[in-house]
Amino acid sequence: MTDAARGVAAMVAACTIWGLSGLYYKLLDHVPPLEVLAHRTLWSLVFFAGVLAVQGRLAGLAAALDRPGKIARILAAALFISANWFLFIFSVQSGRATEASLGYYIFPLVAVLLGVVAFGERLTRAQAVAVALAVLAVGVLAAGEGVAPWISLALAGTFGLYGLMKKRLAVGPVTSVTAEVALLAPVALAILWSVHREGGTFGTGLGDSLLLMLSGPLTATPLMLFAYATRRVAYATVGLVQYLNPTLQFLVAVLIFGEPFGLYDAVAFPLIWTALALYSVAALRRERAARSAARAASAESAGVTSPRSDGAAKP
Repeated sequence: MTDAARGVAAMVAACTIWGLSGLYYKLLDHVPPLEVLAHRTLWSLVFFAGVLAVQGRLAGLAAALDRPGKIARILAAALFISANWFLFIFSVQSGRATEASLGYYIFPLVAVLLGVVAFGERLTRAQAVAVALAVLAVGVLAAGEGVAPWISLALAGTFGLYGLMKKRLAVGPVTSVTAEVALLAPVALAILWSVHREGGTFGTGLGDSLLLMLSGPLTATPLMLFAYATRRVAYATVGLVQYLNPTLQFLVAVLIFGEPFGLYDAVAFPLIWTALALYSVAALRRERAARSAARAASAESAGVTSPRSDGAAKP
């Protein structure tokens, strides 16, 4: 298997775990989402710190938190990802996993808009049409439900802002996430201390306790697979494979959880899928053009620096 093929396989595995994770959180729907989030934070810290220790990279964690500016950026990222985790857990437990899947479908388009606002990037025509279709889809859902799909928008927004914070961090993915959950750990401990004063779930039954502990590796494993994949696979390919995540979330919500899928959903989701198709085609074309330009520049450079073969420079 080639390096690129291993990268694609890792990407598919990561997105499959993310896409099916709703099944796991549904098993814990009798546990309050804030309690589940606190356990996810703490067990993720245990798992990530263990990985860094085995790799001999714990010093990198201290380096990531050695200045107030770094701590502030990592804390901001931690707050956004914890909000995202909470919303996803809540959506699954409250029977709104379909809305969650929509949030992760529209995330790439929200990321495009954040690029315009934060970095002054300009929308291409295809991107503008894709964003307009996404806005139309949200409008259709708002008209049908009488309220905007806030869970979808909040999931896409918090994940987009999390990505924005991560772009400003010159820290590896495993180290940065370890730092994030380390900063959140005192809050998670306070939540669990408060919960366990009145009972709590952990320790009352082997099944629930093991499930809560599983939240650590369930969080860490796809992230490490994703990091492995992004170093070996073209960015456009990563973007395309990522749609496997919300697609599996959507199928789980409708086919396994039996969540309703009405007329307005049947209009809105195809609009989103069309928007993503336009966005993906444009991304593939840009990447192909960039590769062609790089090859041309490389060939031109090789032509300039290669030795002459016409005999004009004989001694």
